[in-house]
Order: sequence, then structure tokens, then C-alpha cells
Amino acid sequence: MVDRSVSKTGVRKGVRVRVSPPALIMKLLRLLRNVLYNFSNYTPSVEILISKKRLLENLKEYQKKYPKITFAPVLKSNAYGHGLIQIAKILDKENISFFVLDSLYEAMLLRNNGIKKEILVIGYTQSENIKKTNLSKIAFTITSLEQLKEIALKVSSKTRIHIKIDTGMHRQGIMKNQIDQSIKIIKTNKFLILEGVCSHLADADNNDKTFTKKQIYAWEKIVPIFKKEFTTIKFFHISATAGVYFSKEGIGNVVRLGIGIYGINPSSLTKLNLKPVLQMQTIISSLKIIKKGDYIGYNISYKTRRNSKIATIPAGYFEGIDRKLSNKGLLKIRNIFCPIVGRVSMNITTLDATFVPNIKLGEKVIVISNNKDDGNSVENIAKISNTIPWEILVHIPQHLRRKVV
Repeated sequence: MVDRSVSKTGVRKGVRVRVSPPALIMKLLRLLRNVLYNFSNYTPSVEILISKKRLLENLKEYQKKYPKITFAPVLKSNAYGHGLIQIAKILDKENISFFVLDSLYEAMLLRNNGIKKEILVIGYTQSENIKKTNLSKIAFTITSLEQLKEIALKVSSKTRIHIKIDTGMHRQGIMKNQIDQSIKIIKTNKFLILEGVCSHLADADNNDKTFTKKQIYAWEKIVPIFKKEFTTIKFFHISATAGVYFSKEGIGNVVRLGIGIYGINPSSLTKLNLKPVLQMQTIISSLKIIKKGDYIGYNISYKTRRNSKIATIPAGYFEGIDRKLSNKGLLKIRNIFCPIVGRVSMNITTLDATFVPNIKLGEKVIVISNNKDDGNSVENIAKISNTIPWEILVHIPQHLRRKVV
């Protein structure tokens, strides 16, 4: 039975009320405003600071050093942990070739956030997704002959592609003996537009140039074949950041600039004045005095050698502090480096702050410093963890707020 009594609002109970589209839109806008208000008034305990000035200076440093080539910033993997949208917005109006992304999903995020620059998806993309996408100014990297055949059968509109050639790395790419067949497929398909040819150097960060020279030799034999068959190709690129040194040999007209634009030089062959773009910081969340001989943290891996002032921060390996830094890493309070003591936990790290005078709850702690000489710079963290700096950076989770300063 339907209750038809009148409520306090004047609407009969049990009677469906039709909400007009404008009213529904206003309700949704109010909900969105409430969400934005709540987030804008939220002060995070862990924050990532991104220097716009340093990012642009790093780009200009490469452009000044290598004026005869153009650069394509690599924004894959959340812009090496720096924030995909934040970095793209800074670089969108700069003099670059295109943005390099790993996935179509990343490309959709950029377009949905108003980014206008040309995009190259360098990772593998399923042919069905290439066929269905309606994004503008986008090209896809074809990483095998099988993928090329599949796409040639499915696309029904103009599709821009870069063909990847295997010059010796043997992860992806069309083999030398497959080039003629690839050219035939492209030339006989009116929808495929060959915009670029690319490859990847496997050992460019090695002082021994032997293998890189071997790859370049193979590349220099292949490029003229494509130039002859496709006179409208715009881009030839084999080098990423580590191989920029070899670009002076005329091996291409674009360099895919990854970790270098974020302030880290992976090659000893190239001298550049780069500055780290990212700083990660948090706060002191607790303080206590622990007696000499007591233990700290999981597995009682650290025993105090003296009465110690132990501080904690609300960040652990979930927030990107590598667990290998347990009892090895450093954090910075003011200008004092404090050792990590005990195991790095999931969301908590403990440090010995004995020598920080008048330390207080809520005081700022630098987790990753943007000073490359600091013991907690990403390069020095990577050395302690026996890895590469960009592995540390990409493990900084996306949910942490990136603030451009």
C-alpha cells in the first residue's frame, strides 16, 4: 500500500518526484563542490614538491647542448613518479617534438586534462583499442610484424604509426629480415600513416661504446631504406636520455628524454648541469626517549647504543621509502641527517633524531632531497638500495599529492 500522507517538505509520501535535468545538474555540482572543498582543506602528511623552474631549466640545458635535434619528453609511469598531469601541463607549450607515453590510458588522461601536444604511445597497444580511439594528434608504436599485420586488418580510419626496429636489444621490434614485408603492408594500406621509425639502445649508459656502436651501425643501414620508401616520415629516434651523447653522430632527429629532464644524468659521457625536480617531505608524527640497549621496530633489527631520541614519520614502503633503507638510509631534519633505525614499516619509518636540538612534533622531514649531494638524494638512495634512481621515483605512489612550486 502506498503511503500518500504529506511529509514536512510538502511532498506526498510514496509519490515519486521527477527531478528536472537542471535540478539534477545543480545537485551534482553541489556534490562536486563539497568533494573539492574537503580535499582543498586537507593537509597531507606526506607531500611531493615538483619544481617547475628546474624542469624547464633541465629541458633547456639539453636543448642548448644539442641544438640540432629536438626532444620528446617521456611522461610514462606517472612521469617517472613526478605526476603525469602536472608535468604535462608545465611542458605542453614548450618547443618539443611530442610526449612519449607507455599506454593509451595515459594518453586519455592527458587529453581529458586539456593537454594539446602531440603524443606517441611507445608501449604495446591492442589493435582493438587503436581502432576505437578518437583521440587527436596521437601515434602508436608498432613493436612487431604480427602486431602490424593485425592492425592493418582492423583499422578503418587514418592511423599514425612509428615502426620499431630491433637493432640488437631483442625485446621488441621488427627484425631486419622483416623490413621488406613491413614496408609492403604499410604501402598497401591507405589507413596507415608511417610518421616515424624508432629503436632503442641497450647499453648506452656504459663507458664501453662497443655494443652501442654496433646498434648504431645496424640503424644507419636501415634508416635509408625507410627514407627512400616513405619520403614524408617526420621522426627518426633511437636514443633515450642515456644515448643522447651519440645523437651528435646524426643517428636521428629526436631524442626521447626520460630521466634526464627530471634532473638525473645516467651517462658519464655527457656533462650537463641538471637539477633534481622532485622533493618528498613529511612530518614528525611521534617522539620518545629510548634507553640504551633497547630495540626498535620489527624483527628487533636495531639495538640502541645510547639513550636515544627516536622519532617516527607517517611514511613507509607504501609511500615509496624503499625497505632496503632499513638501518641504512638517511632522512633530513633542518640541515641534520638522521639515520633510519629499525625496519622501514608499511606506513611508518623510525629515525634517530638525538642530535636535532629542540625537535618538535609536526616538524618537517625531507625524505627525498632535491639536492643531489645529500645523503638522501634519489641518486644516493638508489646506491644504498642497489638499484637505479628511476626505480625509486616510479615507486612513489600516485595518491600522494604532487604540488608544483
